[in-house]
Amino acid sequence: MLQLDILNKDSKTVGKVDLPADIFGVKVKKGVLHEVVRNYLANQRQGNAVTKTRGLVRGGGRKPYKQKGTGRARAGSIRSPLWRGGGTTFGPLNRDYSYKLPKKLKWSALGSAFSAKFADNEIVVLEDLPVTGSKTKELISLLKVLGLDNVLIILHENNREVKLAARNVPNVDVAVVGGLNVYEILVHRKLLMTQKAVERMKEVYLG
Repeated sequence: MLQLDILNKDSKTVGKVDLPADIFGVKVKKGVLHEVVRNYLANQRQGNAVTKTRGLVRGGGRKPYKQKGTGRARAGSIRSPLWRGGGTTFGPLNRDYSYKLPKKLKWSALGSAFSAKFADNEIVVLEDLPVTGSKTKELISLLKVLGLDNVLIILHENNREVKLAARNVPNVDVAVVGGLNVYEILVHRKLLMTQKAVERMKEVYLG
């Protein structure tokens, strides 16, 4: 049985919570994690860097001078890549870097990410998240008591106030169960989950 202590806002243990072994106790597959993180980063790329080829540069429709008899090299357009002001050869063009991965692979990577965090004692379960009124100061104070600075806060449902409170805190992000991705989990040093979030994970990920 996998268990973690449940902490209150004063960082004192008030109980224990059982963690599903199918999420937090699976074998960590580093290759799968690498593949899914690469996919996530590729899908974030805009791919809008673009240069103009000789066919896109304005002008150059007329042959600049006759083919023979000038003593110069043959030229068909002033927009040749060899000329100043000409097009670019093999420059970047608009492209879509995104690609899809099988759902089973993504689920496997998610389990590996959570299991790696659990094995490294990088998961903290909180009884409740006492942040009201979008108060950043309250959230900073809570994280200081818990000894957390680089953390992903995982909630059981969307909470606008918590997101607003964490918006201006460096290295602190907020995610909701069901909308998590492997990159978010791995890029943060610690995971802070509410007790309700753990229960919600059992419903969402184990059905």
